[in-house]
Amino acid sequence: MVASRPDDRFAAQDLGDALRERGIRIVPTGAVGAVRVTLARLGTPAAQRALTGAGATWDSAMTAEGYVLVADSGRVTIVGASAAGVFYGVQTLRQLMAGATVHGAVIRDWPALRWRGFHDDLSRGPVPTLDYQKRQIRTFAAYKLNVFSPYFEHTLAYPADPLIAPPGGALTPDDVRALVAYAAQYHVTIVPEQEAFGHLHHVLKFERYAGLGETPHGHVLAPGDSGSLPLITGWFRAIDSLFPGPFVHIGADETFELGRGRTKPLVDSLGLGPAYLDFLARIATALHPAGRRLLFWGDVAVTSPDQVKGLPHDLVAVAWNYWSKDGFDPMLQPFLNAGLETWVAPGVNGWNRVFPDYAIALPNIQGFIAAGQRLGSTGALNTSWDDDGEALFEPNWYGVLFGAAASWQPGTADIAEFQQRFGAAFCGDVTGTVDDAERRLLAAHALLDSAGLGGATDDLFWLDPWSPRGQSAAEVMRAVAPRLRLLAEEAIELVARARPRAARNIETLDALELGARKIDFIGMKFQLADEIVGLYALARNPVPPTTPADYLQEITSMNGRLQDLRDGYTLSRDLYEAAWRRENRPYWLGNVLARYDAATRLWLGRIDQFNDVLAQWWTTKQLPKPEELGLPPRR
Repeated sequence: MVASRPDDRFAAQDLGDALRERGIRIVPTGAVGAVRVTLARLGTPAAQRALTGAGATWDSAMTAEGYVLVADSGRVTIVGASAAGVFYGVQTLRQLMAGATVHGAVIRDWPALRWRGFHDDLSRGPVPTLDYQKRQIRTFAAYKLNVFSPYFEHTLAYPADPLIAPPGGALTPDDVRALVAYAAQYHVTIVPEQEAFGHLHHVLKFERYAGLGETPHGHVLAPGDSGSLPLITGWFRAIDSLFPGPFVHIGADETFELGRGRTKPLVDSLGLGPAYLDFLARIATALHPAGRRLLFWGDVAVTSPDQVKGLPHDLVAVAWNYWSKDGFDPMLQPFLNAGLETWVAPGVNGWNRVFPDYAIALPNIQGFIAAGQRLGSTGALNTSWDDDGEALFEPNWYGVLFGAAASWQPGTADIAEFQQRFGAAFCGDVTGTVDDAERRLLAAHALLDSAGLGGATDDLFWLDPWSPRGQSAAEVMRAVAPRLRLLAEEAIELVARARPRAARNIETLDALELGARKIDFIGMKFQLADEIVGLYALARNPVPPTTPADYLQEITSMNGRLQDLRDGYTLSRDLYEAAWRRENRPYWLGNVLARYDAATRLWLGRIDQFNDVLAQWWTTKQLPKPEELGLPPRR
């Protein structure tokens, strides 16, 4: 392996590590049967020989990050005009190698979008460990993403404001410095997002900062307060010293409280849009980082297209939408008309769900990024949020990789083609078994979406099926639960078959299995809850020779339905906690485990209750009315 430049040696090392991971030996150049890999910069003799021999041309669009890969006669040459181009050529070679055999190939490749990123919420619960973030960066880079945007409301530790960051639940300056240095090797730019207008409840809930809020202990900074801009500028001075990249994200989305409190007279006078945009412009002017661009979320500004033209023209508007598959032009056009650069932000749709809803996410990512390319957006920032406080990152890789492909390839990315290749590219499973498992969970979500239940949501997982809301869901769930469970159980079996075949990223198989088991439990919970109601009705009116005890023991016993429901939560808890600890710091985990414990206690209480009913029957031969036990009417 030969690298012509010192700054290409990291790419050579990365390739060597990948080869060893696949069991391919690295031997000295010239060894019999060896394949020589040369990393060459455009303009060098080695690059010229490779391009001329392959009849390959180079044009200006390729210069920033493009490459040419030439493989022939036991030799591979990767030509790039930049270190990033060489690195991305190496990543393509890694993906192509199923073994040590090299076949002839000539690939000319460069990205459709200059900035291709992923945005990870670090403020709604899980905060990843530094080691896991390094894994994220390595993986982003392997699939040619070049932006990582961590989202902060209160989880970036500011020495000047030590009250804000939760102990054990924030990135320290040392964490940031280590992460930035690590990402630079992989040509990944870290674009920090610090909310600078809304989404600041975890700051404003402190009495020291409460006076800066639009409402007491609310979510939004009051634009007219003299302390608002100094607080923001202090944060961003610290950010400027830690993050050296060309962009900083100031958020400024979903300022729902604006005009409901201290700013009401201003909003009544000017209107909500102008009042919002005025403060956004003041933030941009106050920060004005030298040589850097400010990104902001475009949801509020797009409602006031005429006022958008008054914003500083060096701002970058990030339009976001996580549910649509088309109709994106109105989200971008006002900014384009105002001369602002735009990025698009679709989402992997994993928040508030037990597993990402790719039935919604894949068309959303496909359509939004294609629209961005067509309208001249320069970047895509695929997103993951943790609104529920319990979303794990590992299940997101399916959506991450599709977003990477859609951002790199020109035009509209092919969902069906991606679904056939993910397992091989990510897990090394060339049999399609991982792909089949992912498709089963996508179909499970689609089934629940079409039934009007909104996919496999956390709400369905936690919902008590005997509560009034649970009974409403049960009306729909009765028709879909058998099919839902079969899809989930097929996914579990497929994951088991894929494990011995998968060569890497085994953690994703764990995430697939956990998601499938939770989806299966959702269906089982509603089924068994119905069966318990039916069994109790039979216990009150038994048909000889059966007795009430026969039916009651189906409800509660070593293998009773109630015990099954208890077991579903305890097993899920164990698997979930293990998955959390593989990714995240201990911070916030207790909040989620408390929900598992509460759900377990609910069914344990019902076990005790029905054990008492059984004992009562043996003594008195009497049974309470169903409503006395909290049972809903039989359907």
